Parts: sequence; structure tokens; C-alpha cells
Amino acid sequence: MRRYSNATAYAFGKATGASPTPTRIYDAVVAGQVSYEVRVLQEGERLDTIAGQVYGDSTLWWVIAAASGIGWALQVPPGTRLIVPNMQQVSRVT
Repeated sequence: MRRYSNATAYAFGKATGASPTPTRIYDAVVAGQVSYEVRVLQEGERLDTIAGQVYGDSTLWWVIAAASGIGWALQVPPGTRLIVPNMQQVSRVT
């Protein structure tokens, strides 16, 4: 799964498709279909470094953002409660 695999395509300024993946991830977490770890963001941490530590791929930061319901912000304030989903289960729901 890659960040831009279902990215919105534009044809003459009109969106021709949008990715449902972030919503699917968030909905699966809320429904209990995906197990996850709760983590509180510490000073100096970023989503990409956490993704690198947990998934071995820092480009998957957006999975944590989607699961946590925080949008597309790469840097969020310390103290933010993060949902770090199980990537194997995420792959099944996307």
C-alpha cells in the first residue's frame, strides 16, 4: 500500500477520483476491526519517525494520521494521542 495509490486525479481542474483509504482505516479502527497501540506524541517526535520505527517505512506516516483522525498533518503537537494500527490488519481493510 502506498500513499498515492488512490490519489485524486485531476482532469482540467476537476477531481476525477478521491482515495477512500484514510476513511476506511479510521472506520476500521473505530469498528474494532484493526488492533492498535495507543501512543502519546512526545516533544520532538513526528509521525514519519514513528512510522519508521514501527513499520520500518517512514512514508507510512499517513496511516497513523488516518487512524488517529488527525488529517494530513505530518507534525502534530506533543501530547497528541496517536493510534498506531497493526499494518497487517490495515492491509486487509484497504
